[in-house]
Amino acid sequence: MGDDSEWMKLPVDQKCEHKVWKARLSGYEEALKLFQRIEDEKSPEWGKYLGLIKKFVTDSNVVAQLKGLETALAFVMNAHIAGKTTGEVTSGVITKVFNQPKARAKELGLEICLMYIEIEKAEVVQDELLKGLENKNPKVVVACLEALRKALSEFGSKIVTLKPVVKVLPKQFESREKAVRDEAKLLAIEIFRWIRDALRPPLQGINSVQLKDLEEEWVKVPTAAPKQTRFLRSQQDLKAKFEQHQANKGDEVDGEEEEDTVVVVDPYELLEAVDILAKLPKDFYEKIEAKKWQERKETLEAVETLAKNPKLEAGDYGDLVRALKKVVGKDANVMLVTLAAKCLAGLASGLRKKFGTHATLVVSTILEKFKEKKPQVVQALQEAIDAIFLTTTLQNLSEDILGVMDNKNPSIKQQASLFLARAFRHCTQATLSKSVLKPFCAALLKQVNDSALEVRDAAFEALGTAMKVIGEKAVNPFLADLDKLKLDKIKECADKVELPGAKRGASGGDKKPAAKAPPPSEAPSKSSGPPKKTPAAAASKVNTFKIIEVCEQRAALVLPASCLEHLDSANWKERLASMEEFQKAVETMDKIEMPCQALVRMLAKKPGWKETNFQVMQMKLRVVAIIAQRGQFSKTSASVVLECLVDKVGDVKCGGNAKEGLTAIGESCSLPWTAEQLVSLAFAQKNPKNQSESLNWLANAMKEFGFAGINVKAFINNVKIALGATNPAVRISAIALLGVMYLYMGAPLRMFFEDEKPALLSQIDAEFEKMQGQSPPAATRGTRKSGPEADGDDGDEPEEDAAGPPDIMDLLPRTDISDKINCDLVSKIGDKNWKIRKEGLDEAAAIISEAKFITANIGDLSLALKGRLNDSNKILVLQTLTMLQQLATAMGPGLKQHIKPLGIPIITVLGDSKANVRAAALATLQAWVEQTGMKDWLEGDDMSEELKRENPFLRQELLGWLAEKLPNMRTVPGDLMQCVPQLFACLEDRNGDVRKKAQDALPMFMMHLGFDKMTKAAGKLKPASKDQVSGMLEKARAVMPAKPAAPSKAGDGAGKAPGSKAAAGPRPQASGDDATDSKPEGKKIRGGGAAAKRVPSLYHQITLILSQGTPGKKPAAKGMKEEEDRSGPIFTLIPNAKEQRSKEEKQLKILKWNFTTPRDEYLDQLKAQMSTCFAKWLQDEIFHFDFQRHVKAIGVMMERLESESEATIGCLDLILKWFTLRFFDTNTTVLMKVLEYLKLLFAMLSAQGFHLSEYEASSFVPYLILKMGESKDGVRKDVRTILTLLCKVYPAAKVFPLLMDGTKSKNSKQRSECLEELGLLIEGNGLTVCQPTPAKCLKEIAVHIGDRDTSVRNAALNTVVAVYNVCGEQVYKLIGNLSEKEMSMLEERIKRSAKKTPAAAPAKQSAPERTQPPNSTATFLRKPAQEDPNKLNQARQNAQHNEPSHPSIPREFQLDLDMIETDQGRVGDLPDLVQHKLEELLEPIVMPEPKMRSVSPHYDELHNSTASTINFVISQVASGDINTSIQALAQIDEVLRQEDKAEVMSGHIDQFLIATFMQLRLTYNTHMADERLDKKDIFKLYSCIIGNMLSLFFMESLAREASMGVLKDLMHGLITLMLDGRVEDIEDGQQLIRSVNLLMVRVLERSDQTNILSALLVLLQDSLITTGGSPMFSELVMKCLWRMIRYLPESINSINLDRILLDVHNFMKVFPKDKLKQLKSDVPHRTLKTLLHTLCKLTGAKILDHLSMIENRNESELEAHLRRVVKHSGNLSGIKSDRGNEKSGPRTEDRMSKAKVSDILSEIFKKIGSKENTKEGLTELYEYKQQYSDADLEPFLRNTSQFFQSYVERGLRMIESEREGKGRIQTTAVIPQHGVDSGPLGGNNGEDLKPAMYYERLKILRQRKGLENHTKQQQRLPISSLLSPKPPVASSTDMLQSKLSQLKESRELYQQELSPHGHSPPRGRSASPSANLDDLKKRLERIKSNRQ
Repeated sequence: MGDDSEWMKLPVDQKCEHKVWKARLSGYEEALKLFQRIEDEKSPEWGKYLGLIKKFVTDSNVVAQLKGLETALAFVMNAHIAGKTTGEVTSGVITKVFNQPKARAKELGLEICLMYIEIEKAEVVQDELLKGLENKNPKVVVACLEALRKALSEFGSKIVTLKPVVKVLPKQFESREKAVRDEAKLLAIEIFRWIRDALRPPLQGINSVQLKDLEEEWVKVPTAAPKQTRFLRSQQDLKAKFEQHQANKGDEVDGEEEEDTVVVVDPYELLEAVDILAKLPKDFYEKIEAKKWQERKETLEAVETLAKNPKLEAGDYGDLVRALKKVVGKDANVMLVTLAAKCLAGLASGLRKKFGTHATLVVSTILEKFKEKKPQVVQALQEAIDAIFLTTTLQNLSEDILGVMDNKNPSIKQQASLFLARAFRHCTQATLSKSVLKPFCAALLKQVNDSALEVRDAAFEALGTAMKVIGEKAVNPFLADLDKLKLDKIKECADKVELPGAKRGASGGDKKPAAKAPPPSEAPSKSSGPPKKTPAAAASKVNTFKIIEVCEQRAALVLPASCLEHLDSANWKERLASMEEFQKAVETMDKIEMPCQALVRMLAKKPGWKETNFQVMQMKLRVVAIIAQRGQFSKTSASVVLECLVDKVGDVKCGGNAKEGLTAIGESCSLPWTAEQLVSLAFAQKNPKNQSESLNWLANAMKEFGFAGINVKAFINNVKIALGATNPAVRISAIALLGVMYLYMGAPLRMFFEDEKPALLSQIDAEFEKMQGQSPPAATRGTRKSGPEADGDDGDEPEEDAAGPPDIMDLLPRTDISDKINCDLVSKIGDKNWKIRKEGLDEAAAIISEAKFITANIGDLSLALKGRLNDSNKILVLQTLTMLQQLATAMGPGLKQHIKPLGIPIITVLGDSKANVRAAALATLQAWVEQTGMKDWLEGDDMSEELKRENPFLRQELLGWLAEKLPNMRTVPGDLMQCVPQLFACLEDRNGDVRKKAQDALPMFMMHLGFDKMTKAAGKLKPASKDQVSGMLEKARAVMPAKPAAPSKAGDGAGKAPGSKAAAGPRPQASGDDATDSKPEGKKIRGGGAAAKRVPSLYHQITLILSQGTPGKKPAAKGMKEEEDRSGPIFTLIPNAKEQRSKEEKQLKILKWNFTTPRDEYLDQLKAQMSTCFAKWLQDEIFHFDFQRHVKAIGVMMERLESESEATIGCLDLILKWFTLRFFDTNTTVLMKVLEYLKLLFAMLSAQGFHLSEYEASSFVPYLILKMGESKDGVRKDVRTILTLLCKVYPAAKVFPLLMDGTKSKNSKQRSECLEELGLLIEGNGLTVCQPTPAKCLKEIAVHIGDRDTSVRNAALNTVVAVYNVCGEQVYKLIGNLSEKEMSMLEERIKRSAKKTPAAAPAKQSAPERTQPPNSTATFLRKPAQEDPNKLNQARQNAQHNEPSHPSIPREFQLDLDMIETDQGRVGDLPDLVQHKLEELLEPIVMPEPKMRSVSPHYDELHNSTASTINFVISQVASGDINTSIQALAQIDEVLRQEDKAEVMSGHIDQFLIATFMQLRLTYNTHMADERLDKKDIFKLYSCIIGNMLSLFFMESLAREASMGVLKDLMHGLITLMLDGRVEDIEDGQQLIRSVNLLMVRVLERSDQTNILSALLVLLQDSLITTGGSPMFSELVMKCLWRMIRYLPESINSINLDRILLDVHNFMKVFPKDKLKQLKSDVPHRTLKTLLHTLCKLTGAKILDHLSMIENRNESELEAHLRRVVKHSGNLSGIKSDRGNEKSGPRTEDRMSKAKVSDILSEIFKKIGSKENTKEGLTELYEYKQQYSDADLEPFLRNTSQFFQSYVERGLRMIESEREGKGRIQTTAVIPQHGVDSGPLGGNNGEDLKPAMYYERLKILRQRKGLENHTKQQQRLPISSLLSPKPPVASSTDMLQSKLSQLKESRELYQQELSPHGHSPPRGRSASPSANLDDLKKRLERIKSNRQ
């Protein structure tokens, strides 16, 4: 613009993109002020500048750019939508700002980058900065490095991801520019501040001088942990803490912060993985077996070099590991063993957890190889086993380690113990649980007494390390039998141990021994006891005497002297008196002072337990019980008296007291220990009475104490002895004891006794049956803590019973079957022949079943079975799964080590397509998890790898399984986090089932991982996915279950009382018991009824938490407050608020409520509008993410509808807008509730006489009409009811146009429902309702009569019939021209409705019910329980809607029953139809074909479930990524190739074709121009597209769905591809072009002929308009048109001539005749003329009736042209028919010789070819033809052009017309004229139409009855071949090259077959067709009478 004044008037945003830099500068300044002024970050003002910000920073003018940068910074700082510009603006800053010389520009650019990071866009900024490092300008590279350094310095390593930065850092050190190297150095120092030594390994490859400099700088870096100084918008709480800390400068806060901000980075994570499998020597596996050790050495050295890479790519290392294992185990050369061990160590270090699957394979071999003495071998083996240990867990290796602990070779034992010591150092209290440690301690205790010193020392070191790790208190129970010297040695070793976490470990270790120290000093009486449970016979006599002496001295201090004197008196009375004193003294004695051991030893003083007087004996036993109850009774004291108690338990007089004593000892010393001692003592005796009573006491004690900790193994053999006893009382007692044990142990207990005699086994089974279904009683007694132990030893008692209830599987004797799994069996299982594979599996199954219980060692069977899990034969897969279930039962807990190699492949089977295979895999998984627990399955990345597989079956089954298992786990491995990205991917999976399962699993994952972690993981998703997933996370958070409580203490037993006290009591203690293993919990649950009680507790707990919250009282108060808040009005009536909103929308101040899918801005606007007039709580409810809140809110709105009717009307627009949002939800519950409310609302509005405004209706009704296309019948029924009510409050004339718009939907259900509603509106309101004009509306409605969907066709016909009933014959004028087929359908429907006119009134009345589905009871079934029937009934009465007053009996069924009763006789004639086709039979209304209308609901469900999948796949076809597009095309091709599945593509054809030509366009414009892309990929993409198209256009039904516009674009794309010269350069390019040619032919043949013809005409027109286009393009389009002209004779009846002629008319408007002739080529003109000539020739004068769509016919060139052509063709046809008759007479006998004929014709054609003699030549040719009608002109015309042939034909026609008189022309034109004059209502024409109509109906009936219509088609083929030996394109030469008589006959036959209702029949037609017609009529009458 010239001067400043012009641009100064422009708005700010236009100034900002002005050409003049001053204008832009001014715009930037104003924008900066504006940005600083706008307070609302979500203001719509920001949106104007969204696309301009990049231009701000990349301005070409330096001054303007500087101001633009300031403005951009202000925008990023303040605008809510700034994040959308991150990528483009950051890229602009890097390329256009960082290279600027001005420092200020760079500063602003850097600040913009940092501000983007602050608004949560760190990843995008970092990616752009890393791209900037590849820039060729060193200034840009330096600035990018500086930006990265600054970002890291301010935001820290949690925000800036260091891995990609570290990856590119070494490259910067190699730069030629010093500035780049210096900046890289500064960045390296900054990174070192954050991750310390983790940075060293990645930088080892840089220049040594640079590395040395860096090392020097790193030393100077302060050791204090760095802190984040700048915070993200979401970290404002951290920012506040930081600022407070800065203000306070407090030391304590500093310490806390420091600990929080330290990020430990593993160097391994920063390294790049190397794939060494690909680099292995090709002959590795041959050379490793070579005989020469040097060759073996060479190949091992190669592997060692590869294995030294610090990080290895995951892969299948199984074969490599097995080869190395073989070398370690069997190679005689120790040098090679060392090398192989180093290789294994390298693999383990490089693979880490991924090596875990191979760990168990090699550990046993390494341990056994420790027999080697050479230090270098031992060292290499130690390094290998240590590295392997870090990849797995100690529990997985336990079996292998324990297996070598008993080895005879001391070196192996020593190294195994040393390995354990090293392994323990890496453990924690959690990982080294008591259940893991117990077997190791037992093995190490044996080695403590070993003869070899080195073995003993190693065992001491291992035990000492364990003590250091988990504390002395935890280890001591396992060391109870060690003497003091050895115990001290272990403690000494423990003190020397240094754990990896030095400081923390030391402090933790010091505390535990201190806690343990006091008890010995406080209980001196125990000090001598525990080490000596069983006194030695000879060596310890002196000690025994000393003990008795000490005991006497202690007893004398607490007992009266007289008591001690008379204890051994000979007089029983004195002894009795002494015992009474003894008892009194004990009862009054203080618990702490009572010397229990001394007292019981006094009781044993002679006569002791051999007392003969029963009274004294009873007293003694009672005193024992009192001492045990009141004192600190130890196991030593118990062992003194137990033998006596067992001896007396069977005594008649003393047995009761003995049992009391046993019970008291059980309470003091624990039942498990007491039971073990009791059983062994009882069965050492021979007294059967004692044995049976001991067992009886034990059975009772188990019920009282519970089963926890019982050592089943210790006395199971004694129970077996008891079962074999000769005394029946002992056997009965043993069986009773087994019954009690069964309560706790369940069915597995029976396994121990399967070898017993059948009679005995039947008794045991009978006892078990008695106990079946009973739950174990609640424990009433427990182990009592005594004295000082009660304080410090609280956790000590469970340690004795650390394993909790016994794992029965551990107790079973197991067989090692590895010897039987030989090579032959394994090779059989892997054989090529499936039958042999099956034999192998059968043999393996037999081995397992024979062994019953097996060890974990199964040799190579696991590998063999793994192979069979993916067997092609599904029977073998099922057999393998069954076998794996069998294996789980047989192997028990040892199965754990097979989880990775064999368990994970079971999960893979879940992806099988067969449901029975998946079910078997799930059952197998269940069986395995019962034995192994879940923890090991979740370790490592196996589970996440499985979820990565894009198999919907696998994903849904696996997620379902995890959702079931996770809630029952208390802790999970951290590796579960790796599954989260895959879980998020499943939430967006295209398969609905996968999405549902993922949503179900989400709360279970969150329960363990926490909401914050999962939200953080969701932050890494793409923005669209992130929003969706975040919403789901919020929903999941609301329903997240609490973690299950820790298992209760041992004393509580498995069977807790259901009462709340018993259950609630132990919970606080249990929750702290983290160390308890998950395994005991599982076993407790196993015990029958206990499980049943325990499982629901989780759900009760969840319910309590969700309903009450944790604190208890607070939530109740909050709830009360909410109730108070909700008591007020829900709507506030603000005067004129609605009018104001309407005004604002008209003035476009707010968004107009018009969208295809609701966007966030609409939602925000609605929230803002509602905030003034909706109650706060109601607004929260209706915008809550949980749909159940929506249902509740609508319920409240329904309740308040009458009481707050005025306020409801005041907010009506907002209420209706909110409901439109709900229409876009997929939740049926909410939708049904919405519709229910709307019915009540409109009934209320109608009752009050309210009328909807235009503003309210326009924002609601169009969205309501969308729901008419809903697949659910109930929804559609309710929508129809609402529409009926709506017409009472809003004019029907205004509803009508909205319904008309609804008929344009792609959804066929919506179209049909809208059409039905239109019919009802016309019936009720007359034609005045049709707006804008009846003619226009009815023309649009009539179009649907030709719809491909039956229900739409019927609905359209019904609507037109409704119009006919209103206006009569006028309807034909209103609907315009229909095709003959459609017109016949309409006339038939009108006739049938006319027959039923007497029933017109009932028909009208029932019209609304006509469209109801047969199962409308579904609506009543779905109705919510809280619905008020009175309100609904009132609504129904108001609406005058024929629905029943009683909700359980729908009216249509009442009517039908009445009809059946009145018409019973007639119905009885057709019993089948009454039974099976009730809906069709009882249809009393207009339409006789309900069967055609009602589409199967199952089909709809199928269609809807697949529709979303198809849409998703189709969307991927147009993807910019070639591979994505190819995959999508492959999926669609798979569907299209299967005819039974291809129908699901129906309705998606246009969408698919659009995606295809978009991809063609993308490939042509982008991919072909991109040199980086491999042309083979592009060729592959083209091949896929063409293959898909060929498959699609092979199926005519699908091909015909393609619309005109889509076909036009498709043909454009294909022709462009054919003309693309670059395609020829691709290999096989010519083949591709041939394929495209074939495809185009297929498209022309199979598409809807009207659509393709229209498309080609429009395409030709466009190509001729475009001057720059290729002439070849137009030529190819015309070739296609010529081919279409050839097809016209066959396709003329299916073509919509009105549309074609309209397109020709439009073409001729753009290119009038004169303009067309001016084109360079005359081919377009000829093409158009040929098309019109062929159409005229085929249709005759009737073609003039098809100009209805042309508005101004008089002005059209087309009509004049057609009239001319019709006139000529009419003459010619008359001549032909006459000539034909003449020629049928005697022919000219003159014959000329062939040579002469040839000469004459040659001469004639020469004349025609010359300019001067053309006319003369044509005249001669005409006369020659007249004379010799059978002359063959084919040889002369064969090689001429199409134009020449047409010219000859035209010339002959002209001469013919000149020679014939005018009268002749008129007579010949009579026949076509007759056809023109007689309209559709003409009588003659009606008669002519009948045969066609009957013929069509006969075809339909034949198809329904399974008969085919082949015969006519077969007759047709020769006729068409007679008709045109050459293609019909050359129709003008047909006259010249075949005899006229033949042509006439063939034409008559053809017309007779194909178009009996076209022209009037020729004169010479035979009478046979009329006979056929009579026959057809009769047959049809018969069929009709039968059907009625």
